[in-house]
Amino acid sequence: MRFLPADICLPDFHTVDAEKWAVIACDQFTSEPEYWEACDAFVGAAPSALRLVFPEVWLSPDNAPRIAAINRTMHAYEGGVLRPLGKPGYVYLERTQPDGRVRCGLVGMIDLEDYDYAPDAKTPIRATEGTVLSRIPPRVAIRRDALYELPHVMLLADDPEDRLLAPYAGGAALAPLYDTPLMMGGGHIRGWAVPQSEERRIEAVLSALSPSSEDKAPFTLAVGDGNHSLATAKKIYEEMKQNDPQVAKTSPARYALVEVTNLHSPALDFSPIYRLIVDCEPEKVADAFAEWGTKVGRDPANARLPQQTFHLLWAGGERELTLPHGLHPLAVGTVQAFLDGRPDLSIDYIHDESSLAALAKKPGALGILFDGMKKQDLFPAVASGGSLPRKTFSMGHARDKRYYMEARRIR
Repeated sequence: MRFLPADICLPDFHTVDAEKWAVIACDQFTSEPEYWEACDAFVGAAPSALRLVFPEVWLSPDNAPRIAAINRTMHAYEGGVLRPLGKPGYVYLERTQPDGRVRCGLVGMIDLEDYDYAPDAKTPIRATEGTVLSRIPPRVAIRRDALYELPHVMLLADDPEDRLLAPYAGGAALAPLYDTPLMMGGGHIRGWAVPQSEERRIEAVLSALSPSSEDKAPFTLAVGDGNHSLATAKKIYEEMKQNDPQVAKTSPARYALVEVTNLHSPALDFSPIYRLIVDCEPEKVADAFAEWGTKVGRDPANARLPQQTFHLLWAGGERELTLPHGLHPLAVGTVQAFLDGRPDLSIDYIHDESSLAALAKKPGALGILFDGMKKQDLFPAVASGGSLPRKTFSMGHARDKRYYMEARRIR
């Protein structure tokens, strides 16, 4: 596996307002249109990554007009707003989160040949969670004719000694690229250009991090955020290979721009992704879950699995349900098994406990809270058992997520 320097594009921040340019990942605040409306009002007519991405809160049966507008804006920004940095390279960044902690990262590109989102993948870059295939077609429609990609993909390196990123701390001896607060309470971010000459050192560090394995391609990087976006890039690349293998081999769409960060960063928290059921009769669904969970907890086949507790919230009520045994080693796997058996229910995935509590107060809504996994268990769990249940964890709170900043041409 190689983590490659990329032809990265950025605006000229002498003329473009960097705070209005950078915007949070499109899959955040999906049940809070007011967040995105506030972003739109703040950006106004200024150049912004907001005009180049599709916030999923606005997905609808007909996404074509918004996609067309995005593609027009990409062409309008080409060469004027968005400009290549020069030679291929990397971007080292330090993101100050809203809580004041600093998360470091390195932006470059990966070869999509090294990634697979299949649950039993043996590639050096692997999905950590089950991929919701229904979420890919809208993203494919967005990316298929896009001129640029802007990544919110974050890959995790199991680097307890911080060998990959520590040499760049504080931007020592690097050329500054941006230094700006982030809109909507996202904290602050600084970025520096890392030259292509660092490729050998970066490759050597990542190779050393790969655990010993019988696989020909050891497991080196885990997808922490943005798996569905990366899966989308993979799907389009596979389509290109089927249509014209020679064109696909040299196409920029063979690669995907990502940020690599250290799993062991003190600024990186793992939080559960909670479930919100909407347009339902919450007390009846809560009763059904309790009845189903009681059977699961009494089943001798589940005796080796741990005790799990769920907190159910709805307008005017709440309930705590403790099962002596779950149906899955993780609580999220147990609740997802129940929801998978109820296709009549409409489910949203919420990344923040306070957001879930607020949304659960709305009529016809039921929120389900539960404990999450520890981050040090991630690599062993994926290496031994493949992908975790879909939407198992989130890295930090909603406002900690990656903001779109860098871009790369893919056509």
